[in-house]
Amino acid sequence: MKVLLAWSGLTASVTMLSSLWSGASNPVPRDRVSGTPPRTPVVATASGGAAATHAVLSKAIRPSRAPMKYGARGMAVAALDSTVQRYCGSCHNPTMRRGNLSLRGYSVAKATESDATEKIIRKLRAEMMPPPGSKRPTGDTLLALVETLEQTMDAVPINPGTRTFQRLNRAEYERVIRDLLGLDVNAGEWLPLDQKSANFDNISDVQALSPTLLEGYLNAASAVSRMALGDTKTGVQQVLYKTSPFASQHPWDRVDGTPYGTRGGMVVKHVFPADGEYRIRVNVGGGVGRPTEDVDVSIDGERVALLRYARGVNRNSESADLPLGADYLITDAIRIKGGQRTVSVAFVKNADGPYEDLIKPHEWSRASQGNGAAGTTEPAYLMDVLVTGPNKVFGLSDSPSRTRVFTCAPKVAAAQRVCAQSILERIATRAYRRPLTETDRTALMKFYDQGAKAGANNAFEDGVRLGVQAVLASPHFIFRFERTPEGVAEGKDYKIDDLELATRLSFFLWSTIPDERLLTLAKTRRLSQPAVFGAEVKRMMADPRAEALSTRFAAQWLRLQDLDKVKPDAFLFPDFDLQLAQAMQKETELFFEDLVRKDRSVLRAFDAESTFVNERLAKHYGIPAVTGTHFRKVAYADDQRRGVMGHGSVLVQTSLGNRTSPVLRGKWVMEVLLGAPPPAPPPNIPDLEQTAGAKDGRQLTTRERMEMHRANPTCKSCHNFIDPIGLALDNFDVTGKLRFRENGALLDTRGNLYDGTPLTTSADLTKALLKRPLPLMRNFTENLMAYALGRRVEDHDMPAVRAIVRDAGKQNYRMSAFVMGVVTSKAFQTKRAEAVAADDAHN
Repeated sequence: MKVLLAWSGLTASVTMLSSLWSGASNPVPRDRVSGTPPRTPVVATASGGAAATHAVLSKAIRPSRAPMKYGARGMAVAALDSTVQRYCGSCHNPTMRRGNLSLRGYSVAKATESDATEKIIRKLRAEMMPPPGSKRPTGDTLLALVETLEQTMDAVPINPGTRTFQRLNRAEYERVIRDLLGLDVNAGEWLPLDQKSANFDNISDVQALSPTLLEGYLNAASAVSRMALGDTKTGVQQVLYKTSPFASQHPWDRVDGTPYGTRGGMVVKHVFPADGEYRIRVNVGGGVGRPTEDVDVSIDGERVALLRYARGVNRNSESADLPLGADYLITDAIRIKGGQRTVSVAFVKNADGPYEDLIKPHEWSRASQGNGAAGTTEPAYLMDVLVTGPNKVFGLSDSPSRTRVFTCAPKVAAAQRVCAQSILERIATRAYRRPLTETDRTALMKFYDQGAKAGANNAFEDGVRLGVQAVLASPHFIFRFERTPEGVAEGKDYKIDDLELATRLSFFLWSTIPDERLLTLAKTRRLSQPAVFGAEVKRMMADPRAEALSTRFAAQWLRLQDLDKVKPDAFLFPDFDLQLAQAMQKETELFFEDLVRKDRSVLRAFDAESTFVNERLAKHYGIPAVTGTHFRKVAYADDQRRGVMGHGSVLVQTSLGNRTSPVLRGKWVMEVLLGAPPPAPPPNIPDLEQTAGAKDGRQLTTRERMEMHRANPTCKSCHNFIDPIGLALDNFDVTGKLRFRENGALLDTRGNLYDGTPLTTSADLTKALLKRPLPLMRNFTENLMAYALGRRVEDHDMPAVRAIVRDAGKQNYRMSAFVMGVVTSKAFQTKRAEAVAADDAHN
């Protein structure tokens, strides 16, 4: 119980929080709960932990069988063994150990006993082995080898695996609060960054506990409960919102959410703690050649102030320390109702017509500005906004979050406790994702009584607020516990109950808690009925919340978060700004969401002839006749840019700030799409940037520098795989714009894929990859399964992965086939009972 005591010790209400964690009925006993917080966080490693447990349990159930003589396609096992030693053993032996792997003595008949088998299957299916330039066996020998290995591995009974407890990460916390309280919050204000494993931020084995993390959840519970219900006792607060220097505030660019007829600025959601008087301070800079601007300040779309900005005229004592050209504009006191409201600050557009600029291009940001250089026309730009208040408090008005909480509001004191109990039970039932126990009710009402006693003039609301805070601080809310049924022996498989199944399903498809319908079916034990379960999966995929499959799963699988790490050089690519980067990410998310909504083939992700763009992105791609800021589906005019490999979100994240990187692009395809990453480079290998950039007075192209770099034999073995893939995508520049020249020279993107297929364009690469869909589809399934299970996919999961892909292939690889395959798999619906730690079994 050390972790529980550490948590409760972080608050003043130690005793009351402990009652939430360790109630008298002990609803989650430590000795029989899979995933209860351990004394030391369990982390699966190659040498122990969950991975080792999986391996031991998997091998323990492997049946003995007679020696196998013949494999797939009638090939003798002895001949297949000879093939492995002859064509693989020359590199993968105890002396060379290429890829840190030795196949000396490897036996196809004993494939289940080797940790190398799944690695061999992966490489053979992708046709990456033997490597380029090596001798290959004739005929279908390699195909017979890989099919034999797959059949051997798939004959082993499926091990559903297990996992440690899961907790709400940042993204899930934000979505749950929105569903529960109708409030948009930024969990990053309280919770540290989530660690990632196997591409995703919801993998249990890296969700360790720490006092800092526990304190963050408690601070979040206190802050969110006050934000949702309001707080008339709050003092004057100051909240600062900054604009990104990479955001365009061009004279013709309107920011979504600002009034029409404005340009630039920013939109934020701010929680006003109570009805009162507030002031809004605007920090403005720039304005060369445009001496005056009107600044519109609006709340929920209604103008509350119009400020006049004249460069240098507005400077006052508060702006004395600001850089030259930056000024504070401060509104008069504004009476604003409490609750979360949309605040927009933008410049009123004061001119129409062509915008002349001798130096800066039309699309620009502060990162690319010329600092008022001669020949430039610099419009004013917004730097930050400060909201201050309340200076006077008038009370609390209804807000969406208060309406969500207060479903009853009795005036008679005698009825308030009954109303409070109904409110807290309703919120806690959804938050805990299960019916409440009597211990839960008693603990929550203790918090209500404590809050009501302290809140003299507003006892009812203060009591409910403390009760809501207790719900959000409860381990039953923050952690996803799964009970091991009594009587299940260690190493035995069991089905998870309907409530746990509902939670798994909801966090997989929606990244949030189950809705009322799903909970009702789970409470009545009908969810696990195949017909009901299938209908619910279809309903949930059609629900708007299923966008999580694109913004959460697909975004992490395709590593869209890396887009923000690349800032194209403002002098080389001055048209690139934050809005364009955001449009690129939105394109990929909408593209994947369309695959889900329309139940399209996942193969379309690689060769789709259409995409989603707004005017800004269409102009960047050279797609005509697209106007407006809203996204719409458009068809490509040719095959130069198709599927995700032609998306700007992928092309930018695999570039450097000043040049493209065929190595990064080739590595991304191998890692993200094929699931077969190249080995890490050996130590002391010089970086490409250290290679000469010019020769005989001429700037070298990236390809020429790469050829000089890989002249080193140590580099060449890996670059033979990576470079042809990346060069096929080199017709796109750092910002994803189509190009045909580099440094004035025509691009040479020719190369040969590792299987010998000639490549020149991205279309060639797409066709070559789609000739072998199995590696693509299996890798996609692995990622989908890891995200759904909240744990890494291990070797013992691969038979299930292959089965899902086989079934999906019969349905043209439709998205629903993969989702249904995952949620009906043994790994999703069952678990294997883990060993109980000796020190925990006696607590």
